[in-house]
Amino acid sequence: MLAGFHAQNHPQQVGSRGALDEVDDRGTDPAFVSGLEERFGREFTLDVAAAAHNARAPRYFTRADNGLLQSWAGERVWCNPPYSDIHAWVQKTWAEHANTLGVVMLLPANRPEQRWWQELVEPFRDRAGSPLTTEFLAGRMRFSRPGAVIGPKGDRPPFGCVLLIWEQPFSGLGGA
Repeated sequence: MLAGFHAQNHPQQVGSRGALDEVDDRGTDPAFVSGLEERFGREFTLDVAAAAHNARAPRYFTRADNGLLQSWAGERVWCNPPYSDIHAWVQKTWAEHANTLGVVMLLPANRPEQRWWQELVEPFRDRAGSPLTTEFLAGRMRFSRPGAVIGPKGDRPPFGCVLLIWEQPFSGLGGA
């Protein structure tokens, strides 16, 4: 029985404390991103949530640059945002996507009950006329973290991941 149950997010899933490197600084495997670029036929031009050691595009915004405050216009955007503040990043993508050449965002797939998913993804995903599609990835992603001692199975989170794709990126959207 769930009477009296009060749900709350895990501390890693809320943005009130801000991003912490030990939680949020997880780089995406370059081979995975290259596979997406090959699939879509174009390279990403801007990584909006990166650090110098894990950027996946020639241009990137660091935490100091704050990609939430920057324009993404005219770019093919890659985003593996800090998982401590997902709502803000998905909201920003909705505000920017129409002015971009496509946005691909990598997020945890285990949080569909949370407000960001219920308000910003579920009502729009994979619906006729919506620019948003979702792809749930098989298995668990491997991430890299600076200074982390990685075991033989890699640095995998205890959850799967999902790609949120605004527009059909790179298909006929702008030059090479």
